[in-house]
Amino acid sequence: MDMNKEIVKANVLIEAIPYIRKFSGITVVIKYGGSAMVDEELRKSTISDIAMLKYLGLRPVVVHGGGKDITNMLSRLGKKTQFIDGLRITDAETAGIAEMVLSGSIGKGLVEDLEANGIPAVGISGKDGHTLLSSRLIDGQGRDLGFVGKVEKVDTQLLLTLMNNGFIPVVSPVGVDEDSQTYNINADYAASAIAGALGARKLVFLTDVEGILTDKDDPESIIRQLSIEQAKGFIADGTISGGMIPKVECCLDAMEKGVRNVHVLNGKTPHAMLLEIFTHEGVGTMFYKDLNDGN
Repeated sequence: MDMNKEIVKANVLIEAIPYIRKFSGITVVIKYGGSAMVDEELRKSTISDIAMLKYLGLRPVVVHGGGKDITNMLSRLGKKTQFIDGLRITDAETAGIAEMVLSGSIGKGLVEDLEANGIPAVGISGKDGHTLLSSRLIDGQGRDLGFVGKVEKVDTQLLLTLMNNGFIPVVSPVGVDEDSQTYNINADYAASAIAGALGARKLVFLTDVEGILTDKDDPESIIRQLSIEQAKGFIADGTISGGMIPKVECCLDAMEKGVRNVHVLNGKTPHAMLLEIFTHEGVGTMFYKDLNDGN
């Protein structure tokens, strides 16, 4: 046994104690997607992190994406995929296929993974219990993307019932309107809406980038802590640009809904969530209203 290595492990556990005490009992919503979902080893790492959060007394809710799996299924069925500003143009057939992939193979697979780690979990879609009451999304230029939805209201009854009985809800971003029409919803915005409605202390986005960067080509330019005012300023002056703008706007939207901290992490970093939440330095970008509310 290498005693020095064991001492390092013990010190890490000691460092985590104040955070475990501070965050026990809080709700944390995790938007799960990207490489962390596709790569098998990263998937195992992420699932073990979520299980650890539950064992440490936090109340996780998982909202998952699945764009690559939907695209692959559409390709196998001979359907072409078209996007406008990152949003999939979705006809009725595509909406049905997306629901099948998200609520079927992906959602149930995540439930199986959590159960294998000893964690009770239940997969639901936003249609179940009208959890995600939605309407058709018309983009800023007036373009109709088909059966792409935006969340109008989150009914938390089913989520809270599951959480209060010890289950982790695994939510696929499929919504429904008052006429029972199904909509495909961007998972980032679904997670933001759910986190706000639950009054979550934390919302975690697992992405394929280190966090919010001042130079998109330089991982070392990561901003570790970012206030709402700073984030808006960086968007205004172009420091935050391109495809990162919608992600940051989603973070700000969640905080305006009452979430205290939003974390943007690289899901390709093993155990990124544990390192972010339970260590002094963290590994991603944390958005905050009051810095005293953070790690």
